Amino acid sequence: MYRYTEFDRLFVHQRAAQFRDQLERNIAGKLSDDEFRPLRLQNGWYIQRHAPMTRIAVPYGALAARQLRRLARIAREFDRGYAHFTTRQNCQFNWIPLVRGADVMDLLADVDMHGIQTSGNCIRNITSDGLAGVASDEIVDPRPYCEVMRQWSTLHPEFAFLPRKFKIAVSGAREDRAAIAWHDIGLQIVKNERGEIGFTVLVGGGMGRTPVVATQIRDFLPWQEILLYIEAIVRVYNRYGRRDNAYKARIKILVQALGIEAFREQVEAEWAHGKGGPMTITQAEYDRVAAHFTAPAYAVVGEVELPQDKAFQRWLERNTHAHKVPGHAAVTLSLKKHGVAPGDITSEQMLAVADLAEQYSFGELRISHEQNIILADVKASDLHAVWQKAKIAGLATPNIGLLTSIICCPGGDFCDLANAKSIPIATAIQQRFDNLDYLFDIGEIDLNISGCMNACGHHHVGHIGVLG
Repeated sequence: MYRYTEFDRLFVHQRAAQFRDQLERNIAGKLSDDEFRPLRLQNGWYIQRHAPMTRIAVPYGALAARQLRRLARIAREFDRGYAHFTTRQNCQFNWIPLVRGADVMDLLADVDMHGIQTSGNCIRNITSDGLAGVASDEIVDPRPYCEVMRQWSTLHPEFAFLPRKFKIAVSGAREDRAAIAWHDIGLQIVKNERGEIGFTVLVGGGMGRTPVVATQIRDFLPWQEILLYIEAIVRVYNRYGRRDNAYKARIKILVQALGIEAFREQVEAEWAHGKGGPMTITQAEYDRVAAHFTAPAYAVVGEVELPQDKAFQRWLERNTHAHKVPGHAAVTLSLKKHGVAPGDITSEQMLAVADLAEQYSFGELRISHEQNIILADVKASDLHAVWQKAKIAGLATPNIGLLTSIICCPGGDFCDLANAKSIPIATAIQQRFDNLDYLFDIGEIDLNISGCMNACGHHHVGHIGVLG
């Protein structure tokens, strides 16, 4: 995974120090709440229904075990002993007093983490496939491109105050596990008939009160041009997106109002100004970033005979995924145990996952779009041991893709935008269908729950969607 440079570390520590100064001035009455609001939001601090909520960036869902240990410490020492993973691969804490916020930001910066641009009208966390780099159906590993985009978009001076928030998702596999069509910009990595790598570009997707599937704006864009083209799209949006009505300010509204052909003309004209300019990604720059994503030292694994225990076999069927390296598998640790709010994880469980990652998956893990955790590189011979330890930690429910693997937003229990409580509905459904034989008989079905029109639970895209 990407390792921070000295520049990166200095950057996030300076940002944390800046936030401390802003917070102290706000507490002292020298910076009004109205003045402080946009500053805290672009560092990921919300004021929710009962307490502040902070959102921590997990770029394209990648975490190191040491970072998860730090999140566990924050949950234990500053919150109520747990955290929540979201559909955009981020981490949220719901009970940290704002007066302790600067201490949290310092602790995060020490392990190369932050909350920059996890809120506000800016380019948010770049998301991707939870199986990126290991998926058996992968065309190209999207992570180097995601990292280039992360660096480009972080505190981009032109896009700090867009008409509304802006979300980008990237997929490099044949199966879209990043939901790219539901993003402001969706990027699918492809290879043309000559074997050249490029992007199919989608624009104007989104859920919320006006759900829209993104429209293809470019069939094949050479990878070197991707930042230039994204910048052209966001620049057109920044210029013409509505600012008079927050409900009509997303880029999907602009694309629908202009029509895709007129919107494309605007983007292509803007793109033409920058072609060949400094935002073109050079091979040297790509290689610099891609060097962080080289394959680990996989062991040669021969034929493995796994136990035939029924419970273990069910877990293998639902919670493991094909890996591009023979003798290995990706493992989903389910955060959908029946009776627990979907996506929630305790500090003890986070420490257990960190142990599993260090022992069995090269010290790395992923947060998935479905609010689960993935160990991407587990040897087949270790699967039974991982299952046993995950079971002890309460992370081995074999329900991935089944009815009780519910995507659910925090809803009215926490969010002041919500019309209804989502979590009690999710737990009631889990309890009603708390029979694995019955779940397996029903088969694969996605149930998504949102507490309001903002659709943080992605209710539009489930086989069954429940809206508060």
